[in-house]
Amino acid sequence: MNPLISNPNSLLAQASGYIFPNERPELQWSILIVLYPYITGLVAGAFILASLVRVFNAEAVRPTYRLALLTALAFLICAPLPLVAHLGHPERALEIMMTPHLTSAMAMFGFVYAWYLMAVLMLEIYFDYRKDMVLMAQKSGGFMRLVYGALTLGFSDLSPKALRFDEKAGRFLTIIGIPSAVLLHGYVGFIFGSLKGNPWWSSVLMPLIFLISAIVSGIAMVFLIYMITTRARKLAVDIRCANAIGRYLMFALVFDLTLELLDMVHRMYEAGESLDVLHLLSGGYLYYTIFGVQFFLGGMVPLVALGVMQVAKLADATRERWYYLIASLVLIGVFAMRWNVVIGGQLFSKTLRGLTTYRLEMVGQEGMLGALIIFILPFLILWGLTHLLPPWEHEAEPAPVAA
Repeated sequence: MNPLISNPNSLLAQASGYIFPNERPELQWSILIVLYPYITGLVAGAFILASLVRVFNAEAVRPTYRLALLTALAFLICAPLPLVAHLGHPERALEIMMTPHLTSAMAMFGFVYAWYLMAVLMLEIYFDYRKDMVLMAQKSGGFMRLVYGALTLGFSDLSPKALRFDEKAGRFLTIIGIPSAVLLHGYVGFIFGSLKGNPWWSSVLMPLIFLISAIVSGIAMVFLIYMITTRARKLAVDIRCANAIGRYLMFALVFDLTLELLDMVHRMYEAGESLDVLHLLSGGYLYYTIFGVQFFLGGMVPLVALGVMQVAKLADATRERWYYLIASLVLIGVFAMRWNVVIGGQLFSKTLRGLTTYRLEMVGQEGMLGALIIFILPFLILWGLTHLLPPWEHEAEPAPVAA
């Protein structure tokens, strides 16, 4: 047997089709770049869910309002970490601010990120929590009194006029935060969709697909965190709130799957010169992650289950168990979509006649372990934020869980 083929590390063993050694594609973007749009998508989706309460008066989901804001903040703090870790030299990230390049879509992330973090999300949380922070500063002692006092920025006025201003300012920030959240994640899809030389990425629908899937994943993440934290406090999940979130998640899934199928049909109808290699890619290396995980487990199964639950009469406990499963499958499906886009677009050669393979490392700069640590970090930050600023302080307490 030819040693170049029998050796699993050889170029020939890692490629299929007609591919020349000097054009063998090398994956510059690995699991960290898959994780980056996934985390930013959770930020955008969580904020959109919070905006349903303050802007669109969706009172049914109010128990998740503050939790959604803190979830968005926790994940937004960690959003740049995959990019910084991928750079290898984190100090290079400062070049975006020190030498701005306004025509670069990637460089614009620094400005959009700073705007959304400092001018929108943190200010909205400040105005929403200012009264609580003043009261907690008055009740606390020692170090925590200083912490809450610092968080109020010295404004301890609790007069009706001041509280009305807090409400108006928070609502205004939510309104401008919606397009900011759209811009934060829509630009990720714009980066991929604008790469004309890559047929797997180049699509006018790519920004919309990334945005809608971000809303889907953000809603599912907040939904899952809400149910887990409620049970952890030994309280019953507000089933009215859960049903309302389930409906919003179902509608978002409909739009998401429709756009993804429309993109697929458009590529097939266009029948460009790259259709053969795209068919080989989607029907081979990415077959299970696209059709098995992304569309079936992460798309159709949750959508059908949510549709059935809209008409079926189920016990509250049964609904809750289904919601756990649905939210988890949606999160897995959206991650698979990010994987298929980022990894899939780097697997074919420049002549569009051959494919290479990708092996995920467990350790190292681009390894699974580092990505897992970055993904767990937002949950630790959220745990700290919920202890510092309890998101369920003023929600209507659900009934205690029956023994």
